[in-house]
Amino acid sequence: MEVLLHFSHEHPLIFNEERSHESEVYCSACGELVLGPRFSCMECGFHLDKNCAEAPDVMNHPFHRNHNLELKASSPYDEGSPLCGFCNNICWNFLYHCSCNFDFHIKCAFLSYKVLKNDFRELQHLVPIISSEGHSRELEKAQCFACQKSLLDSVYISPDYGFHLHKKCLELPREINHPCHRHHSLFLQFNSDHLPCQICQETQHEGLVYCCSICKFVLHTGCVSPPSITEDPSTHEHPFTRCLKNQSFNCDACGTLGNYVSYNCLTCSLMVHKKCITLPRFIKSIWHDHPISHNFFVVDNECTTRDCGFCHEDVNMESGSYYCSKCKFIIHVNCALQDARWYYKIESKDTVNAMSAVGALDPSFFVTKMTKIGEEIINAEIKHFSHQHNLVLTDEVKDRMYCDGCSQLILTSFYGCLECDFFLHKYCAKLPKKKQVISLYHQDPLSLIPHCIFKCALCRFMRSGFAYKCEVYMCNDLICVRCAEIHLPYKSQGHKHPIHFYPQLNGLSCNACGGSTDGVSIYGCKTCSFAVHYQCILAPQIAWHKWDKHFLTLRYHENNDYSKYHYCDTCEEKRSPNTWFYHCAICDNSAHLHCVLGDYPFIKRGRTFITNDHQHTLISVQKAHHPKCCKCGEPCFDLALECLKEECKYISHWMCNSNYKILWKDSKNLV
Repeated sequence: MEVLLHFSHEHPLIFNEERSHESEVYCSACGELVLGPRFSCMECGFHLDKNCAEAPDVMNHPFHRNHNLELKASSPYDEGSPLCGFCNNICWNFLYHCSCNFDFHIKCAFLSYKVLKNDFRELQHLVPIISSEGHSRELEKAQCFACQKSLLDSVYISPDYGFHLHKKCLELPREINHPCHRHHSLFLQFNSDHLPCQICQETQHEGLVYCCSICKFVLHTGCVSPPSITEDPSTHEHPFTRCLKNQSFNCDACGTLGNYVSYNCLTCSLMVHKKCITLPRFIKSIWHDHPISHNFFVVDNECTTRDCGFCHEDVNMESGSYYCSKCKFIIHVNCALQDARWYYKIESKDTVNAMSAVGALDPSFFVTKMTKIGEEIINAEIKHFSHQHNLVLTDEVKDRMYCDGCSQLILTSFYGCLECDFFLHKYCAKLPKKKQVISLYHQDPLSLIPHCIFKCALCRFMRSGFAYKCEVYMCNDLICVRCAEIHLPYKSQGHKHPIHFYPQLNGLSCNACGGSTDGVSIYGCKTCSFAVHYQCILAPQIAWHKWDKHFLTLRYHENNDYSKYHYCDTCEEKRSPNTWFYHCAICDNSAHLHCVLGDYPFIKRGRTFITNDHQHTLISVQKAHHPKCCKCGEPCFDLALECLKEECKYISHWMCNSNYKILWKDSKNLV
């Protein structure tokens, strides 16, 4: 009787050549049904298939040449589950483990070794070579284990172990010599260090690559012998010829360094990376309003700035970039294409021209009366799509009038309705009905809709008035007109340099409110350490507060050094002389931004609403005194809704109500 003392089990294991007829027996090492000889512990019901029981404690696997693999009976990690480098599934049972955190199922270690050796005699479950023709539905998502490419349009083999191999990949040599790396041989193995291919610059994390572990040099199997001539008329009018030479070059398409292999256009004297051969000629990027085109160089006098529209670093005008000739906007190729969600390819120049005309073809108003003042022609009366009556241009600004488009104070001439209280800034009246919004993943133009109560998807403020809505994707995102119109870069009166949008820039303090910039979007200066939260940049230049009868002006720095002067006249707390604040020069009052603006600075005061919480029409107010909320009993310091019926005496916090709906009627006929 043959007995085995195995490191994975405390009791001796007895060899048994016969298959169990009483019940199915599963191997504790690989988890599979045991069909042949096995070693078993009759006391514990522990079984090992003969091949698993005789597996070496240490394996030198050709697909992982850097280190030896040690056999483990369980996961070597304190947290998380190990993933097999061959099949990419969790290793629940025995595994081969490397100190560099590379793991194999015990069966996958054996199988991959035999595949590498082209040893099919022991692979009893190997299916004959299959053509992918007629199997497109089944193979749409299937990939070759070795090259990670689709199985479509190729012949392949498919063992029953849950992976596929192209026939050509099965026949790859284990070792090659390549002109791009003349120092050492390259071996077929896993890309354990996750190195990029030196020809295409892409990183293949799974599957097999040719690698020199000494030099950390990697080539994809498909890049070892690519076509010598590549042609794609949609991206460049001439063919590119491959040049295998171990020398550095500056890619004329993207402006970054290249090594080893260049693709050359002899007609245009261009040298580019392999991946840059197929750069799209025209794209629509979320970082610009208009379509942008790829150029191999931009003449200096065509561009007003060298700053990249995304990273704000210098763009080499003599190398490739994406460029808008209309706005002189320029962006690095790699910045524009960094995330597939940030752009889409435009197929033709005709499509580019059609997209540039969006907005001009669908104006938001029509002129019904014009007048001439000196040499200037004025649109004196318009019919705006958002209102049932004509709007007349006037400069008779009454005290505390708010725009029905952006809900901000009206300070200069505006368009107003003579029949009801509806007003629009001249700027808001001219907003296009279709608008491409910068920084949104949704690339289709958004539609301008009026009479909204919403939370802006970008600035996260509650808003009333106009909103831009995505109607193609049915995502229900609404964007306020201020966020839709904000420009990149942005010129703030609070700073002498242009400031740029950064999705995230940590380690600074907001110059407006003093808060941290960690983990949030900001506008920052590339010249100095100036930074402002995205929400703070939206603070209006002129505001009003109930404790002061005059308008308040946004100030960016306190010039008075007297320390007792550095207090907020609203909350009576200390304020920093280096952050923004609102100031009344007449009364000499100063206050924090939030103390003036509150939580709802962009909900129009004086607008009428109906809600599910009260039977009468309500009006938005901000009381100088602080009546108690009829719903929660707390004082109404900020925005509130008050009943228009004097005998009702109903008032409640804005946040205590639900399901608001704006009531667009003449205020004389509300109750």
